Amino acid sequence: MKKLVWAVTLSACITAASNLAAQDVTQEPSQASPVTVPAPRTITLPINTLVEVTPAQEITSKKMKEGTTREFLVVNDVSYQGIVVIPRGAPVEAEVTWRTGKGIVGKSAKFELVFRTVRLSGSTYKLRGQHRQEGRGNTVAALLGSGIITGKSAIMTPGQIVNIFTAEPITASAL
Repeated sequence: MKKLVWAVTLSACITAASNLAAQDVTQEPSQASPVTVPAPRTITLPINTLVEVTPAQEITSKKMKEGTTREFLVVNDVSYQGIVVIPRGAPVEAEVTWRTGKGIVGKSAKFELVFRTVRLSGSTYKLRGQHRQEGRGNTVAALLGSGIITGKSAIMTPGQIVNIFTAEPITASAL
């Protein structure tokens, strides 16, 4: 009895599959349902959108020169209307615009960076923002008037976050 039930069930499945296959073959192409692909959605990230960045590697005032560039990385995705426009890890370029060395009597070194661009999919977009980093002064030397003890170098380390902003609209598309 069990074999008969299995045989009837198997026979019914084969017949149903054959009927479906026959229908697909005989169906004309004009009757096939069209596949709809959603149109890409385009948005524009406005000017002055906040972007958090951190140095890609340690930056120190020791051998730094004005006019050189330093690389930073975007810390968090920058999204607008549910679309990621600037992904985390995107490279950002900053230029050293000012620098002083450490000096005698506890004077610390300082440098200033101006943020220029972010690179996205082969294109660069302008950014704006600046950051001044100062080394710690040596207050003991300053109090004692010692000309032998100097201040500290200015250092930025990965993980130190700087807030900058977009300086032009950035357009992105997504499905």
